[in-house]
Amino acid sequence: MPVEGGSSSGSASAARHPKQKRKAHSLSIRRTNSTEERPAGIQRGDMLEGQDSRLPLSLRHNLLDLFGQIEREFENLYIENIELRREIDSLNERLTGDGQTVDGGDPTKGALKTKASHSTSQLSQKLKTTYKASTSKCLYTFHGKIGGPRNFRVASCELWGGDSWIVSSFKATAGSRAVCQLLKEYMGHRDGIWDLSITRTVPVVLGTASADHSALLWSIETGKCLLRYAGHAGSVNSIKFHPTEQMALTASGDQTAHIWRYMVQLPVPQPTPDVSALCDEDQDSSDREEGEVDGEGPCEVPTVRVATATLKSHQGVVIAADWLVGGRQVVTASWDRAANLYEVETSELVHALTGHDQELTHCCTHPTQRLVVTSSRDTTFRLWDFRDPSIHSVNVFQGHTDTVTSAVFTVGDNVVSGSDDRTVKVWDLKNMRSPIATIRTDSAVNRISVSANQRIIALPHDNRQVRLFDMSGVRLARLPRSNRMGHRRMVCCTAWNEENQSCNLFTCGFDRQAIGWNINIPALLQEK
Repeated sequence: MPVEGGSSSGSASAARHPKQKRKAHSLSIRRTNSTEERPAGIQRGDMLEGQDSRLPLSLRHNLLDLFGQIEREFENLYIENIELRREIDSLNERLTGDGQTVDGGDPTKGALKTKASHSTSQLSQKLKTTYKASTSKCLYTFHGKIGGPRNFRVASCELWGGDSWIVSSFKATAGSRAVCQLLKEYMGHRDGIWDLSITRTVPVVLGTASADHSALLWSIETGKCLLRYAGHAGSVNSIKFHPTEQMALTASGDQTAHIWRYMVQLPVPQPTPDVSALCDEDQDSSDREEGEVDGEGPCEVPTVRVATATLKSHQGVVIAADWLVGGRQVVTASWDRAANLYEVETSELVHALTGHDQELTHCCTHPTQRLVVTSSRDTTFRLWDFRDPSIHSVNVFQGHTDTVTSAVFTVGDNVVSGSDDRTVKVWDLKNMRSPIATIRTDSAVNRISVSANQRIIALPHDNRQVRLFDMSGVRLARLPRSNRMGHRRMVCCTAWNEENQSCNLFTCGFDRQAIGWNINIPALLQEK
């Protein structure tokens, strides 16, 4: 961290001495707290009196009590992890006959299990909130808490790695790798990527929206960055493409949404590299420096800085935006608890959709009908019907217990909603009282997507996982993830591309990269 004011090396060295002294003293306290190492007949107070410290004796007693409770807490969790390891070994023995194994991590090296997942999930949500609204950098890590009567702050926990300390060490099976194969990685953003989308017109390109205040367009085949949009003054939180024209719609933390035109020329595709060879490279992708990117940086590509139209009616962060069917109107969702409907040609506000009790998190439009669904932190999502110009009806869906992070339409009469309560629910528009299917997961769910042809739901999680389910709630697969493949931080969004008789899934995360995956649908359905 930067230090205010200048200082010589001598003063810096002198400043380090007290820290080293305190560290040595803390280690001394830790040693005296162990009953195994304490000599017989010597009480805790006697040992404290024999040590050189400026702390009052009563305060040192309290510190010893706290460290003792922390030690017992870790000891209990350590024993729990050993029991879990034994269960994994037992399961492996039973699966050996079927040629399957489950690899468990070493309990002495794995992260400890916590009972404070709900608290950590709240911290993770605060971090997302700060980043989507901010126009500057912030720290990626917070101090985690372990369960207990005092909730001691004892260790640093990287929240993007998951909303609990225990990290899944189960490796993807060979079947999962055959179903889902890495297609291409798209690197060039300077900060986390919140959203991504595929163009609906030729040429087909990938668009990404990032906290670095920019949106980038990419060649899907080559992974090359083709164009950069730099018209926003805040985090770009979403990107959607016009259904028939080369126009993009972006929403930003600067309280505006922009409509801008683009023209790109696709590069000549190069031979596809061997994915297995890439995975065997010496450099681990997780070991890259934070500022290091592959390929051409965004500064080396054509840049668009002026929007065709700017939509300014919101009083808070614009978190999402989408085109209504036909592309003549757009809808925006904001943290001012309202969604706005605009005319594209005039940029005029047509309707302000109010009713949510808290900030909106997402909005989505139906692919063939004038329907809009908005999600909110008030645990609900609302369906707005504009099919009849004279009547604008609204229906409220209740069923989640935490923030609804997204709700999307399927090609049929269904809506799929995801939430921070770790569930995904499938709803029938004709019967809104209860969901027809519920998917329960182990981590908060971010912006989901549903494939148009196969109706497969892709779930991006805070714990870096991406899972695939069918509409009835049956789990189909999990995308492969390791130190050399997959996302290294929270996965924010997914998007499908089913053109050219192939099925590709694109994911983006806060590790500053988007990833393209080839999904083998016949193998996926066969596993089902």
